[in-house]
Amino acid sequence: MKNFVSVHDVSNIAQLVGIALEYKANPYSGNSLGKGKRIGCLFLNPSMRTRLSTQIAAQNLGMEAIVFNVGQDGWTLEFEEGAIMNGSTVEHVKDAAPIFGKYFDILAIRTFPTLQNRDDDYSEQYINQVIRYAGIPVISLESATLHPLQSFTDIITVQEQLRLHNVVSKPKIVLSWAPHIKPLPQCVANSFSQWVNAWGKADFVITHPEEYELDEQYTSGATITHNQDEALENADFVYVKNWSTYHDYGKIKSVDPSWMLTNEKMKVTNQAKVMHCLPVRRNIELSDEILDGPNSIITQQAGNRVWAAQTVLSEILKTIS
Repeated sequence: MKNFVSVHDVSNIAQLVGIALEYKANPYSGNSLGKGKRIGCLFLNPSMRTRLSTQIAAQNLGMEAIVFNVGQDGWTLEFEEGAIMNGSTVEHVKDAAPIFGKYFDILAIRTFPTLQNRDDDYSEQYINQVIRYAGIPVISLESATLHPLQSFTDIITVQEQLRLHNVVSKPKIVLSWAPHIKPLPQCVANSFSQWVNAWGKADFVITHPEEYELDEQYTSGATITHNQDEALENADFVYVKNWSTYHDYGKIKSVDPSWMLTNEKMKVTNQAKVMHCLPVRRNIELSDEILDGPNSIITQQAGNRVWAAQTVLSEILKTIS
C-alpha cells in the first residue's frame, strides 16, 4: 500500500479486515514494525476520534506521532498552483510538503470541504497537492469527499458483528439520511457507500429525502429509495448520517424530524444494529432511546478506529521498512 485515500488503495478488503481484528486481539504484535519511524498528522479542521485513534495506532506499532494543527500551530497553507499570495495564506504547499517529507516517514492529513464550490471540493486539491509534493506515503484522515479510515472501521465493525452472531448470509445494510441543523459534507456517506459496494458482501440500500442524491460514482450498485420505512424492512445494520445536497451543492433542503430513527421505526428491522460515525446531535439525528439502547454499536464502532488506523499504518510500513 503506497497511500491510503480511498478504497481503491486496498487490494483485498477481507484480508485487511482480518489483519485489523488480529490487531484488536493482540494490539502490540507489531510493536517493532514502526521502530525508528515517525508519522506527521496534519489537521486543517478539528478532530477527536481520528486524531486520538491514529496516535494510539502509531504508538502500538512503535512509531512516534507528531500532531500539527495547520493554521493554528503554524502558517496557513496555500494549495492553488500559480497563486499570487497576497491574501491570508503565508506558505505554499509546494514549499511546506517537501519539508514534511524530510521530517516524517508517513504523512497523514485531514482536510474539509468548503461546501461552496462542488468542483473545487471534488477535485480533492488539498490532499492531491500534498501527495504530489511530499514524496512520502500519505494517509487521508478525511478529505473533502471521503473518509476512508472511518469506512474501513465500519466494515471491520460489521464483520465483527457477523462473526459474533455466526451470520453467514448476506446482511442487509441501510445507509439512512438524518436531519441536522447545518449543512454537512457528503464525505462519510460517499465513503461508506464506496466501501460497502467494493466489499460486495451485503445487500446495500441508501434512503434519503428527495434532492439528497449522492454522487453516482460512490453509490452505483446500491438500491436507492426515498421511503425510509421501506428501506428499513428486514435491515441487519442501519448506518445513520446526515449530509447536505450534492447537485444544488451544500444546501439544506429538508429538516424533516420524521427521518430521525426511533425504536418505533426499528420494529420492521431484523433487530438491526445501529451505527453512526460520531459526533452525533442527540434527538436531532438520532434519538436517545436508540443511542442508549441495546441495538447501538457506536461505541464499539468508534473503538475500532484504532485497529483500522493500525492496519493501514502497518501495511504502509511494510513497504518502507
